[in-house]
Amino acid sequence: MQKQGLLEVSSNAPGVMVELKYATADNFMGKDVYGCLQHAYVQKPVLDMLKKAQAALEKKHPGYHLLIYDAARPFSIQWVLWNTLTQYTPAERQKYVANPKEHSIHNYGSALDLTVADAQGKPLDMGTKFDFFGDLAYPSKEKALLAAGKLSQTAYQNRLILRDAMQSAGFMRIEFEWWHFNAFSRAEAKRRFPVVQ
Repeated sequence: MQKQGLLEVSSNAPGVMVELKYATADNFMGKDVYGCLQHAYVQKPVLDMLKKAQAALEKKHPGYHLLIYDAARPFSIQWVLWNTLTQYTPAERQKYVANPKEHSIHNYGSALDLTVADAQGKPLDMGTKFDFFGDLAYPSKEKALLAAGKLSQTAYQNRLILRDAMQSAGFMRIEFEWWHFNAFSRAEAKRRFPVVQ
């Protein structure tokens, strides 16, 4: 990762915590697919934005930490994720995992999957686990889910805390996953950076 120009998060962004879910069995595949990749890496401009997001979070919520579940993702792993979700049609599948033919913004070190943890390092309640595939994870459906009693007020407020910190630093949310934020559009990431191998 470092040879490809990416920076390691933990040593460069104090206060940000890392628990790479694809380096554990605690993910939708139920297995470690990252092997020796144990640290989160991002492009330098993304790291600068991440530090701003952590500072914004701490200012409003002292003791809180951003907790990263995934960052730069090798392109070969994109195929592993894509090929695991065979129960979905390709159109449905790409809501949750970018089609490798198009590349994921993770493949350019320019996207983050993350949550907020409290002062003890415990993740806040966000209403679903990371990598939950379904409406309950959709930021675009939160108001309706809240009104229907399917999403708690606590989980909704916690999502807003995460979103507020990330968007204040320039990150963009997506429609289907509360945990995913892009530093750049796919087109801009492709223009600025090589694919992470």
